Amino acid sequence: MKKIVMVLLAILLITPNFVKAEEDTLIKNAKSAILIEASTGKIIYEKNAHEKLPPASMTKIASMLVIVEAIEDGVIDWDDQITVSENASSMGGSQILLETGEKMSVSDLFKGVAVASGNDAVVALAEAVSGSVDEFVKDMNNKVKELGLKDTHFKNPHGLDTADHYSSAYDMAFLAKELVKHTKVLEFTSIYEDYLRKGTDREFWLVNTNKLVRFKEFVDGLKTGYTKEAGYCLTATSLKNDMRLIATVMGEESATDRNNEVSNLLDYGYAKIKINKIITTDDIVTKVKIDKAEAKEVDIIPIDSVNVVTSKNQKLGDITYKIKMGKVAPPINKGDKVGTLYIYENGSEIDSVDLTVKDNIKKASLLKLYGRYLSDIVSGEINF
Repeated sequence: MKKIVMVLLAILLITPNFVKAEEDTLIKNAKSAILIEASTGKIIYEKNAHEKLPPASMTKIASMLVIVEAIEDGVIDWDDQITVSENASSMGGSQILLETGEKMSVSDLFKGVAVASGNDAVVALAEAVSGSVDEFVKDMNNKVKELGLKDTHFKNPHGLDTADHYSSAYDMAFLAKELVKHTKVLEFTSIYEDYLRKGTDREFWLVNTNKLVRFKEFVDGLKTGYTKEAGYCLTATSLKNDMRLIATVMGEESATDRNNEVSNLLDYGYAKIKINKIITTDDIVTKVKIDKAEAKEVDIIPIDSVNVVTSKNQKLGDITYKIKMGKVAPPINKGDKVGTLYIYENGSEIDSVDLTVKDNIKKASLLKLYGRYLSDIVSGEINF
C-alpha cells in the first residue's frame, strides 16, 4: 500500500480533443447517442444527447438501480420469495410468464429483468420494494432528481409506451454509470442464456436481449429497449484494460443498427482515450492523531478513486494536492467523511474527493486512555 506525497508527477490534464458529433459520421442512424467513461463521467462522444425520447425497456436501468439499492439497504433480500400479484402477471410485452400467486426469489426475478427484460418480473419487484407500482415510480423519479438528471420523467417501471414517459441518451448513460457501481448487477446482465424454474414443467429459457453480451468481446451489460414509438434502443457497457465505457443509442431503425452503432462507439472510445489513475482508495494520503480514540494514529484514505480521461498521446505533468481535515472525533466508521483532498494541475483545481478513515475508529476506554497517558510520560512525549 503506497503513501501519497503531496507533490508528484502525474497526468497533465489537458482537455482531450475528442471529435465533435456534428463533425463526425460515427453515428448515422440513431436519433441520439452518447459515449462516456464510467469512472469519471467524461463524455467522449455525443449526438443530440439531451433530446427527450421514449426509452422503452432501457427504463429498467432506473428500475434495477432502485431495486439493487433497496436490497443493499435491507428492504428486501436476494433470497426473499416474492408472491406474484395479478397486476404483475398481467403485464404485456416481454415477460417471463409469471402466474398470479406464484412465488419466485428476488434473485430470479432480477435475472428475469436483466436478461429477458421481463415486464412482469420488474412489476413484481417494484411492488415488493415500494408497496405499489405508483410508489416505485416515485422512487425512480426521485432517484433521477437525486442524480441531477433533467431530461427524464418516468410513468412506469418497464418502459411500455405511455404519455409523459421519456428520457435522453445522456440520462440513460448516467443512470447506467450509477448502476454499474453495483457490480452484483453485472453478474446478471452478463448472462447470455439461463433458465428459470429449472427442472419443472414450467421451465423458462432466458436469452439475453442484448446480443452484444455474446458477440462483442468485453461487453457485460446492460439493457436493450424496443417499442414502436421508441424504435430500437440500447445502453451497453464494456470493461477493457481496466476502463469501463458506457454507450447509449436511441431511436434506431433496427436491432442490427443499434448493435453496430453501439459497437462503433465502444471501439472508438477504446481507440481514442486512456484512463489515468490519479489516486485510489488504497492510497493513504495522511495520518492523523485523534484524541480519545482507541487507535493513537489513524490512516486517512479517499472515499473514491480519482481518474482522469485523456487522449492516448498526452504527456505527464505535475499534480499537487492539498488536504483539508474536518473535526475528527470517535466513533468514526469507514465511509464517514472526515475531510477533503483537493487535486490541482498547474495550480488550478481540477477535482476533489472526500476523505475517510481506513478502519473503523472506536472511542477508547478510560483504562486505555490512562495507560496511554502513563506510556507517553515514560517515553517523554509528555513533559512536565
